[in-house]
Amino acid sequence: MRSSYDVTKRRAMRVPREESLAKKPPANRPATKPGKSANGRYGDILYEVKDQVAWVTINRPRVANAFREQTLDELIDALKSTREDPSIACAVVTGAGDKAFSAGGDFYAMKRLTFVNGAMWNDRMQGLAMAIRGLAIPVIAMVNGWCMGGGHELALWCDLVIASENAVLGQTGAKVGACPTVGATQYLPRIIGERLAREMIFCARRFTAQEAVEIGLINKCVPQSELRKETLAWCETIKGHSPQTLRMTKKSLNFESDLLYASWQHGMELLAHVWGSEESLEGMNAFLEGRKPDFQKFRMRNKQALEDYLDGCARDLNAPPSMRGT
Repeated sequence: MRSSYDVTKRRAMRVPREESLAKKPPANRPATKPGKSANGRYGDILYEVKDQVAWVTINRPRVANAFREQTLDELIDALKSTREDPSIACAVVTGAGDKAFSAGGDFYAMKRLTFVNGAMWNDRMQGLAMAIRGLAIPVIAMVNGWCMGGGHELALWCDLVIASENAVLGQTGAKVGACPTVGATQYLPRIIGERLAREMIFCARRFTAQEAVEIGLINKCVPQSELRKETLAWCETIKGHSPQTLRMTKKSLNFESDLLYASWQHGMELLAHVWGSEESLEGMNAFLEGRKPDFQKFRMRNKQALEDYLDGCARDLNAPPSMRGT
């Protein structure tokens, strides 16, 4: 159970309402987590509660709202904080600017990951997903522009998705040496069907917002100028509905996909082996350098290694030297 100090600390970290903007944190407060500014406010996201709606915005438009460890920490903290105000009817997750909802993980963060430290990233990704799914209120993804890779998984975790006409949604892991096993491989087959999910992941197929509506990947596509207005209309509808019913039905709707928790654990362990691998680094470096990745060299190297193995078997290299050729 959290103490009143924990609750006060979390509230201080958020962008507060007008009357509390001038307040300063106590001098004896512990040092803030990485990613938090010195005054305790968020550094990578914006957070605001207005008219009973919590607005959570990834505020890294210079990198297409790609997220790093600090971003994930702040998103988790902000979303969980909505539980401290029962008047909040729903939450909206979006990205700053009009170019991207989120391009997924920041490659400069992901390139640092290895099998040893990969859990530090994977646990945060799962933690954010569970925070969204565990809230008693609906969480809406308001998608503008690029919604790719881990950014698309973020949208998958949300209850509802509304997108502007300029939105593009996709899973790019196969193109950059990453694996979308923290939501995409679990949820996509259930949302758009097994065949289309495999095409989306294996071929890195992208969908426009209108196409995404047609296949059931998102709920609604609207003109870019109408995106916030239409999102607010959803929020107003939700505000007029029973919070008890919303809480109970969300929990019930989550039942089947909650049973996929073992698949999440499996997927994160697979992903841990990917981080720091030559293939993943080739994919991310190629993207950052603006060139095509050379994944063929890994196929050819593996082919040669297998041929060497088979040749060794044929020459009895799998027996003690004294027994070879006898």
